Amino acid sequence: MNFSQGSQRVEEEVGRLLEERGLSLGLAESCTGGMIAARITDVPGSSAYFTGGLVAYDNRVKEGVLGVPASELNQFGAVSGQVARSMAAGARKLLKTDIGLAVTGVAGPGGGTPGKPVGLVYIALAGHRGTKVRELRLAGSRAEIRTVTVHEALTMLLRELLNNRE
Repeated sequence: MNFSQGSQRVEEEVGRLLEERGLSLGLAESCTGGMIAARITDVPGSSAYFTGGLVAYDNRVKEGVLGVPASELNQFGAVSGQVARSMAAGARKLLKTDIGLAVTGVAGPGGGTPGKPVGLVYIALAGHRGTKVRELRLAGSRAEIRTVTVHEALTMLLRELLNNRE
């Protein structure tokens, strides 16, 4: 799939804006398994603004490395707005970046429950203006859910950069 903003891919526009503003980006990915980092680093020159990313698939990594409180994981579960928010803040702190972007969700085909069905995804964006969380309810195959999640996360970041002069 080729998602674009005009003639540029969304990750190119994100990169241009981050570099233009001297901002750095750090990632914490769960259900996308590094796919956002791959899209970001597909852009030549991304080392100017991309510090790094962490694939925090297991709750021990979310808690032990990103600093997600065990109480949040226990009360809300790994796929929740609260945990996404803590993952984004944790990535920002751990990687010492201006912006932290995080995703967590149920990509399927298994793993869903009535309360947390396949396709439930949370994206969080942490910056000096605070943290925003977005909930998605997606349909499709595992690959489709992951691909749409990556696009939506990058689009959320792009909108934030366009709407706010960090």
